[in-house]
Amino acid sequence: MTTDDCAEVTFLLQADFDGELDVGGSARVAAHVANCADCAAKQAALGDLSGRLGTEASYHAAPDRLRRSIETALAASRTAAPPAPIPLARPAAASRVRAAGGWRARALPFGAGAAMAAVLALAMILPRGGDLTDSVVSSHIRALQPGHLMDVVSTDQHTVKPWFDGRLDYAPPVKDLASQGFPLIGGRLDYLAGRPVAALAYRRAQHVVDLYVWPSSSTIESPPGSGEHSGYNYLRWTQDEMVFWAVSDLNKTELGEFADRWRASP
Repeated sequence: MTTDDCAEVTFLLQADFDGELDVGGSARVAAHVANCADCAAKQAALGDLSGRLGTEASYHAAPDRLRRSIETALAASRTAAPPAPIPLARPAAASRVRAAGGWRARALPFGAGAAMAAVLALAMILPRGGDLTDSVVSSHIRALQPGHLMDVVSTDQHTVKPWFDGRLDYAPPVKDLASQGFPLIGGRLDYLAGRPVAALAYRRAQHVVDLYVWPSSSTIESPPGSGEHSGYNYLRWTQDEMVFWAVSDLNKTELGEFADRWRASP
Protein backbone atom coordinates (compact mmCIF):
# COMPACT_ATOMS: atom_id res chain seq x y z
CA MET A 1 0.00 0.00 0.00
CA THR A 2 1.19 3.51 -0.71
CA THR A 3 1.59 6.32 1.77
CA ASP A 4 -1.34 8.14 0.17
CA ASP A 5 -3.55 5.07 0.70
CA CYS A 6 -2.60 4.90 4.37
CA ALA A 7 -3.19 8.60 4.93
CA GLU A 8 -6.65 8.48 3.38
CA VAL A 9 -7.66 5.32 5.24
CA THR A 10 -6.56 6.99 8.47
CA PHE A 11 -9.26 9.63 7.88
CA LEU A 12 -11.82 6.88 7.24
CA LEU A 13 -11.08 4.71 10.27
CA GLN A 14 -13.15 6.76 12.72
CA ALA A 15 -16.11 6.97 10.34
CA ASP A 16 -15.93 3.20 9.83
CA PHE A 17 -15.71 2.63 13.57
CA ASP A 18 -18.85 4.75 14.09
CA GLY A 19 -20.75 2.92 11.33
CA GLU A 20 -20.92 6.00 9.10
CA LEU A 21 -19.43 4.46 5.93
CA ASP A 22 -21.45 2.66 3.30
CA VAL A 23 -20.77 -0.98 2.46
CA GLY A 24 -18.22 -0.09 -0.21
CA GLY A 25 -16.32 2.26 2.11
CA SER A 26 -16.21 -0.27 4.94
CA ALA A 27 -15.02 -2.99 2.55
CA ARG A 28 -12.26 -0.69 1.31
CA VAL A 29 -11.06 0.01 4.86
CA ALA A 30 -11.20 -3.70 5.79
CA ALA A 31 -9.23 -4.71 2.69
CA HIS A 32 -6.57 -2.09 3.38
CA VAL A 33 -6.25 -2.91 7.09
CA ALA A 34 -5.93 -6.62 6.30
CA ASN A 35 -2.75 -5.89 4.34
CA CYS A 36 -1.31 -2.95 6.29
CA ALA A 37 0.14 -3.50 9.75
CA ASP A 38 0.39 0.25 10.48
CA CYS A 39 -3.29 0.93 9.76
CA ALA A 40 -4.32 -2.24 11.60
CA ALA A 41 -2.47 -0.93 14.65
CA LYS A 42 -4.27 2.44 14.35
CA GLN A 43 -7.62 0.63 14.13
CA ALA A 44 -6.79 -1.40 17.24
CA ALA A 45 -5.68 1.72 19.11
CA LEU A 46 -8.95 3.45 18.18
CA GLY A 47 -10.95 0.55 19.57
CA ASP A 48 -8.88 0.52 22.76
CA LEU A 49 -9.34 4.29 23.22
CA SER A 50 -13.10 3.99 22.76
CA GLY A 51 -13.27 1.25 25.37
CA ARG A 52 -11.24 3.22 27.88
CA LEU A 53 -13.32 6.36 27.35
CA GLY A 54 -16.43 4.37 28.11
CA THR A 55 -15.06 3.10 31.42
CA GLU A 56 -12.60 5.78 32.57
CA ALA A 57 -14.08 9.09 31.37
CA SER A 58 -15.00 11.47 34.18
CA TYR A 59 -18.11 13.65 34.26
CA HIS A 60 -18.42 17.13 35.68
CA ALA A 61 -21.41 18.96 37.02
CA ALA A 62 -22.47 22.20 35.36
CA PRO A 63 -20.97 25.32 36.98
CA ASP A 64 -23.17 26.89 39.67
CA ARG A 65 -23.40 30.13 37.69
CA LEU A 66 -24.76 28.34 34.64
CA ARG A 67 -27.19 26.28 36.71
CA ARG A 68 -28.55 29.35 38.51
CA SER A 69 -28.96 31.30 35.25
CA ILE A 70 -30.94 28.50 33.62
CA GLU A 71 -33.13 27.96 36.70
CA THR A 72 -33.88 31.69 36.93
CA ALA A 73 -34.77 31.92 33.23
CA LEU A 74 -36.96 28.81 33.44
CA ALA A 75 -38.82 30.20 36.46
CA ALA A 76 -39.45 33.45 34.60
CA SER A 77 -40.81 31.56 31.58
CA ARG A 78 -43.34 29.70 33.78
CA THR A 79 -44.82 32.91 35.20
CA ALA A 80 -44.87 34.86 31.93
CA ALA A 81 -48.24 35.37 30.26
CA PRO A 82 -48.77 33.07 27.26
CA PRO A 83 -48.58 34.77 23.86
CA ALA A 84 -51.81 35.87 22.25
CA PRO A 85 -53.10 33.36 19.69
CA ILE A 86 -52.51 34.19 16.05
CA PRO A 87 -55.79 34.14 14.08
CA LEU A 88 -55.84 31.84 11.10
CA ALA A 89 -57.31 32.88 7.80
CA ARG A 90 -58.91 29.47 7.21
CA PRO A 91 -61.02 28.21 10.15
CA ALA A 92 -61.34 24.76 8.60
CA ALA A 93 -57.58 24.36 8.58
CA ALA A 94 -57.43 25.57 12.18
CA SER A 95 -59.99 22.92 13.19
CA ARG A 96 -57.91 20.20 11.60
CA VAL A 97 -54.82 21.39 13.45
CA ARG A 98 -56.63 21.39 16.79
CA ALA A 99 -58.07 17.95 16.20
CA ALA A 100 -54.77 16.45 15.12
CA GLY A 101 -52.44 18.08 17.63
CA GLY A 102 -54.26 19.89 20.39
CA TRP A 103 -52.00 18.46 23.08
CA ARG A 104 -48.96 19.71 21.18
CA ALA A 105 -50.40 23.22 21.02
CA ARG A 106 -51.00 23.20 24.79
CA ALA A 107 -47.47 21.99 25.46
CA LEU A 108 -45.80 24.49 23.13
CA PRO A 109 -45.73 27.67 25.29
CA PHE A 110 -43.81 26.07 28.14
CA GLY A 111 -41.57 23.95 25.91
CA ALA A 112 -40.65 26.90 23.71
CA GLY A 113 -40.14 29.12 26.74
CA ALA A 114 -37.89 26.57 28.40
CA ALA A 115 -35.78 26.14 25.27
CA MET A 116 -35.48 29.89 24.80
CA ALA A 117 -34.53 30.35 28.44
CA ALA A 118 -31.76 27.80 28.15
CA VAL A 119 -30.42 29.46 25.00
CA LEU A 120 -30.47 32.89 26.61
CA ALA A 121 -28.72 31.56 29.71
CA LEU A 122 -25.98 30.00 27.63
CA ALA A 123 -25.60 33.23 25.67
CA MET A 124 -24.94 35.08 28.94
CA ILE A 125 -22.30 32.56 30.01
CA LEU A 126 -20.42 31.77 26.81
CA PRO A 127 -17.70 34.15 25.57
CA ARG A 128 -18.57 36.67 22.89
CA GLY A 129 -16.69 36.84 19.59
CA GLY A 130 -18.98 36.04 16.71
CA ASP A 131 -16.90 37.70 13.98
CA LEU A 132 -16.23 35.89 10.73
CA THR A 133 -12.68 34.86 11.63
CA ASP A 134 -13.92 33.20 14.80
CA SER A 135 -16.73 31.48 12.88
CA VAL A 136 -14.43 30.11 10.18
CA VAL A 137 -11.78 28.85 12.59
CA SER A 138 -14.42 27.36 14.90
CA SER A 139 -15.92 25.56 11.92
CA HIS A 140 -12.51 24.10 11.05
CA ILE A 141 -12.01 22.91 14.64
CA ARG A 142 -15.44 21.24 14.68
CA ALA A 143 -14.69 19.55 11.38
CA LEU A 144 -11.57 17.96 12.83
CA GLN A 145 -13.69 15.96 15.26
CA PRO A 146 -14.15 12.33 14.16
CA GLY A 147 -16.77 11.91 11.44
CA HIS A 148 -17.24 15.63 10.70
CA LEU A 149 -14.54 16.44 8.15
CA MET A 150 -16.18 15.27 4.93
CA ASP A 151 -19.64 14.65 3.49
CA VAL A 152 -18.10 13.34 0.26
CA VAL A 153 -14.83 11.42 0.48
CA SER A 154 -12.86 11.49 -2.75
CA THR A 155 -9.50 12.49 -4.17
CA ASP A 156 -11.13 13.16 -7.56
CA GLN A 157 -12.14 16.77 -8.20
CA HIS A 158 -14.61 15.52 -10.82
CA THR A 159 -16.43 13.63 -8.06
CA VAL A 160 -16.31 16.35 -5.40
CA LYS A 161 -17.41 19.25 -7.63
CA PRO A 162 -20.65 17.61 -8.93
CA TRP A 163 -21.53 16.55 -5.37
CA PHE A 164 -22.26 20.21 -4.54
CA ASP A 165 -24.77 20.51 -7.41
CA GLY A 166 -28.23 21.10 -5.98
CA ARG A 167 -26.84 21.61 -2.47
CA LEU A 168 -25.59 25.16 -3.06
CA ASP A 169 -26.83 28.07 -5.15
CA TYR A 170 -23.39 28.40 -6.75
CA ALA A 171 -20.73 26.09 -8.21
CA PRO A 172 -17.54 26.18 -6.12
CA PRO A 173 -14.26 25.69 -8.00
CA VAL A 174 -12.57 22.43 -7.02
CA LYS A 175 -8.91 21.71 -7.73
CA ASP A 176 -6.72 18.73 -6.89
CA LEU A 177 -3.21 19.84 -5.93
CA ALA A 178 -1.85 16.32 -5.31
CA SER A 179 1.05 16.84 -7.71
CA GLN A 180 1.97 19.96 -5.74
CA GLY A 181 1.88 18.35 -2.30
CA PHE A 182 -1.70 19.15 -1.26
CA PRO A 183 -4.00 16.28 -2.36
CA LEU A 184 -7.74 16.80 -2.28
CA ILE A 185 -9.43 14.37 0.15
CA GLY A 186 -13.08 15.44 0.02
CA GLY A 187 -15.62 18.16 0.73
CA ARG A 188 -18.63 19.05 2.84
CA LEU A 189 -21.36 21.61 3.31
CA ASP A 190 -20.85 24.13 6.07
CA TYR A 191 -22.81 27.12 7.36
CA LEU A 192 -21.27 30.54 7.92
CA ALA A 193 -22.86 33.92 8.61
CA GLY A 194 -26.34 32.75 7.76
CA ARG A 195 -25.73 30.84 4.53
CA PRO A 196 -24.46 27.42 3.38
CA VAL A 197 -20.94 27.39 1.95
CA ALA A 198 -18.60 24.85 0.37
CA ALA A 199 -15.69 23.48 2.41
CA LEU A 200 -12.96 21.58 0.55
CA ALA A 201 -10.56 19.41 2.54
CA TYR A 202 -6.91 18.99 1.56
CA ARG A 203 -4.05 17.14 3.19
CA ARG A 204 -0.41 18.00 3.82
CA ALA A 205 1.28 15.03 5.52
CA GLN A 206 -0.86 14.59 8.66
CA HIS A 207 -2.27 18.12 8.55
CA VAL A 208 -5.67 19.11 7.19
CA VAL A 209 -6.29 22.32 5.24
CA ASP A 210 -9.92 23.47 5.04
CA LEU A 211 -10.69 25.77 2.13
CA TYR A 212 -14.03 27.60 2.46
CA VAL A 213 -15.48 29.01 -0.77
CA TRP A 214 -18.47 31.28 -1.45
CA PRO A 215 -19.40 33.97 -4.01
CA SER A 216 -17.83 37.36 -3.47
CA SER A 217 -21.20 38.96 -4.24
CA SER A 218 -22.76 37.34 -1.16
CA THR A 219 -23.35 39.14 2.13
CA ILE A 220 -20.35 37.35 3.71
CA GLU A 221 -17.57 39.67 2.69
CA SER A 222 -14.07 40.11 4.07
CA PRO A 223 -10.98 41.85 2.66
CA PRO A 224 -7.88 39.78 1.81
CA GLY A 225 -5.63 39.10 4.76
CA SER A 226 -4.05 36.55 7.06
CA GLY A 227 -3.57 35.85 10.71
CA GLU A 228 -3.66 33.40 13.58
CA HIS A 229 -6.65 32.54 15.74
CA SER A 230 -6.94 29.95 18.54
CA GLY A 231 -3.68 28.33 17.44
CA TYR A 232 -4.69 28.01 13.75
CA ASN A 233 -3.39 30.02 10.81
CA TYR A 234 -5.71 31.39 8.16
CA LEU A 235 -5.48 33.13 4.80
CA ARG A 236 -8.30 34.83 2.89
CA TRP A 237 -8.40 36.14 -0.64
CA THR A 238 -10.76 36.74 -3.55
CA GLN A 239 -10.36 35.23 -7.00
CA ASP A 240 -12.68 34.79 -10.00
CA GLU A 241 -15.59 36.40 -8.09
CA MET A 242 -15.19 33.96 -5.18
CA VAL A 243 -14.06 34.45 -1.57
CA PHE A 244 -11.59 31.89 -0.19
CA TRP A 245 -10.60 31.16 3.41
CA ALA A 246 -7.84 28.60 4.02
CA VAL A 247 -7.49 27.40 7.63
CA SER A 248 -5.03 24.89 9.07
CA ASP A 249 -2.55 24.14 11.84
CA LEU A 250 0.14 24.25 9.17
CA ASN A 251 2.74 26.96 9.70
CA LYS A 252 2.24 30.25 7.89
CA THR A 253 4.82 29.46 5.22
CA GLU A 254 3.22 26.16 4.17
CA LEU A 255 -0.29 27.59 4.29
CA GLY A 256 0.91 30.45 2.11
CA GLU A 257 2.39 27.87 -0.27
CA PHE A 258 -1.01 26.15 -0.46
CA ALA A 259 -2.75 29.45 -1.28
CA ASP A 260 -0.15 30.36 -3.91
CA ARG A 261 -0.49 26.98 -5.62
CA TRP A 262 -4.28 27.14 -5.55
CA ARG A 263 -4.29 30.60 -7.13
CA ALA A 264 -1.83 29.56 -9.82
CA SER A 265 -3.51 26.25 -10.66
CA PRO A 266 -5.87 26.27 -13.68
